[in-house]
Amino acid sequence: MLPMLWPLACGRNEPVPVELPSAHFAVALPGDALVLRRRGEPLLTVPLDDIALGEVAAYEDRRSYDPFWSDDLADGGVTWRRAEAAEPDGDAVHLTFDGGAEATLTLAAVAEGAFTVTLTPDALPAPVAYLRLGAVIDPDEGLYGLGSALDTPNRRGSVRAVQLEVDVATEALSNEAHVHLPFALGTTGWGLLLRDDHPTTFDFATEADDRLEVTVGLGPDAPAGLAFDLYAADHPLDVTQRYWAATGAFALPAPWALGPLVWRDENRDQAQVEDDLRTMRDLDLATSAIWLDRPYASSVNSFDFAPDQFPDPQAMIDLAHDLGFRVALWHTPYVDEDGASAPLHDEALANGWFPPERPPVFIDWGSPVDFSTPEAYGWWQGLVGRYAAMGIEGYKLDYAEEVLVGALGGRIPWTFANGADERTMHAEYQRLYHQVYAETLPESGGFLLVRSGAWGDQVHAPIVWPGDLDATMAAWGEPAVDRGGEAYTSVGGLPASLVDALSLGPSGFPLYGSDTGGYRRSPPDNETFVRWFEQTALSTVMQIGTSTNDVAWEPTAENGFDDDTLAWYRDYTRLHLRLWPYLWTALVDVNQGRGRPIMRPLGLAYPELGEHPGDTYLLGDHLLVAPVVTRGARERAVTFPPGRWIGWFDGVVHEPGTETVPADLGELPLYLAEGGIVPLLRPTIDTLAPVADEGVDSYATDPGVLYVRIFPGPASEAHVFDGTRIAQARDDDGTVTVRHTPGDTFVQGLVLELVGTPEPAAVALDGRPAPADAWSWAPDGGGTLTLRLPSGASATLTP
Repeated sequence: MLPMLWPLACGRNEPVPVELPSAHFAVALPGDALVLRRRGEPLLTVPLDDIALGEVAAYEDRRSYDPFWSDDLADGGVTWRRAEAAEPDGDAVHLTFDGGAEATLTLAAVAEGAFTVTLTPDALPAPVAYLRLGAVIDPDEGLYGLGSALDTPNRRGSVRAVQLEVDVATEALSNEAHVHLPFALGTTGWGLLLRDDHPTTFDFATEADDRLEVTVGLGPDAPAGLAFDLYAADHPLDVTQRYWAATGAFALPAPWALGPLVWRDENRDQAQVEDDLRTMRDLDLATSAIWLDRPYASSVNSFDFAPDQFPDPQAMIDLAHDLGFRVALWHTPYVDEDGASAPLHDEALANGWFPPERPPVFIDWGSPVDFSTPEAYGWWQGLVGRYAAMGIEGYKLDYAEEVLVGALGGRIPWTFANGADERTMHAEYQRLYHQVYAETLPESGGFLLVRSGAWGDQVHAPIVWPGDLDATMAAWGEPAVDRGGEAYTSVGGLPASLVDALSLGPSGFPLYGSDTGGYRRSPPDNETFVRWFEQTALSTVMQIGTSTNDVAWEPTAENGFDDDTLAWYRDYTRLHLRLWPYLWTALVDVNQGRGRPIMRPLGLAYPELGEHPGDTYLLGDHLLVAPVVTRGARERAVTFPPGRWIGWFDGVVHEPGTETVPADLGELPLYLAEGGIVPLLRPTIDTLAPVADEGVDSYATDPGVLYVRIFPGPASEAHVFDGTRIAQARDDDGTVTVRHTPGDTFVQGLVLELVGTPEPAAVALDGRPAPADAWSWAPDGGGTLTLRLPSGASATLTP
């Protein structure tokens, strides 16, 4: 036993035996607690006697060791052993637990504001199946992270499972949160990542306002120990960057993947696809890509196109390319044992390319392929290559969630060729599944849309969609009645989708695209569809489709779409496409280690407000978005953060505080910050993808003139991904200056849109009076001055 030189009852004022600083941040062990500090002030404290080992009588194969359900925790089958003495040794501390267990706590500084802590058991007199960490946090801070959520982005006051769980609370029969990762962060500026895939729960201050509790079900793997990271930053929005630096930069998709993208759940045939392509161009609907959902193959994953349905798929793909659409496919990791895929199924079975132990699965297409087998992994990539050779550049990866930790506390046993079972492969399988496809995409990037994920998975799977949400405006858990009069508990529609986006961004998945219009219980009615595309136009990925194949140009008696719907749809899809330079710049910044989550919950962006709504967010640095998610609402309350904000569409200026604003159908409450600079593509843009048809306006053909919308204010500067820089300032006397430094893509100068600007007495370019035809002013937008600025020039507006 370690000598008890440092009993934990000694208090917290002992000399500091261990401290790892990194500039302004440190992890220290000043006595009886592990403390994460920023400039000397504690952000998160783990009392050493709040590190506990959960002993059990014996390891039992029937148990999942899932702490969310485990009978062990409920019936007293676990004896919790707490650390009671510690002995510092360099950058480590030896812990002794009551009952005689011993472990070593090792600290390492890995980067600025990032530390790794490893707990390694040295002696376990009895079997240990669980580990629990308790931490002291600020009692008033908001708590975010863990990946998907549909109820609220702020986790405070809840216990959350970090794995997919069977849950009969809603119609989905699961917690319907498909992306799970053990990464939490607080609005005071701390983050905690468990570097582990075992089933875990986070208790976010349910017992005390200042207590975070994490319980990990390690089962028989407990002797290997556990590692976790602690992150600290000056602003909570910067904590996620620490996570990306530690777990890997997310994969940049192809530029066209930011959409808009359109799909039908069930394409009738090749003629329908080709008609859709032509119709979108004829109706001037900005779109960069499509994908084909099932069924399009002869059978599930036969890696072909059904010849009776698609007699000449290559001609269809070529037509799409000519019109400026890239093409993706729906896919899964199964091989149907019937039909055209039967030979592939028999090949996999003969070679042992399915998991050696697998339960019956709910999918009709059989077991998922075991990608932990290198031969199966390579075989599958070769099959995917058949589509790549035809010009397919992306995939919507569905399902693959049968590998559950368990169900209602019971184990559902799996084993894989790599020796792991479902207790960790529920997460690792997702990484392997996504990696198989990611490695087949073009070097220039592609499109990979996934509905499940794990920590670190962003390096393969950058875009998430939330699965099968309701085609309604119901909140998660809301009682509802369907068209046939049947009552159900909703998994959530538009409000739940928005919460999921605001949960995933800070959790490390920067790109999100829900099914615009919803999926379950489709079709959406007109109001739901309009409100949904208003919101997804101001998101990172705008993908549009429903389970009843609704498209904006096909009104039906059930969906109620009309001419206004199509006109609004045209406007919002083009706005989304025009915002591409703004969104792509933010994405590149994140990828290169200097950016923040792109969709930012208001409560995380402005923690000083003390508000954590699930329906208000910042898109990048300068746009405040407040979608209408309540049925029948034609106005809504908006909390405006510090600074002044101008309406994107109406030019009304708003001061900080909460205000009720009008929001008719088709009208999105959208605001530009004072001093904000938003680069845009030209108003006529149709697609980001290359084209052969000269009538389609493509960024790939000609980036063109860069439009820039500015609400002049205190001095600020913005950059664009190509190196372009725009600086603006409004002096105390009202004089406005704008300066341009050209980049290497947008080389044709700028068109400035200065909103909230009184009509100037004079406009100068590089100190000389601007030609009369170079600028114009209109009272619209609170006063808008439009000015053509030559490349590298500066402009001055004199009041």
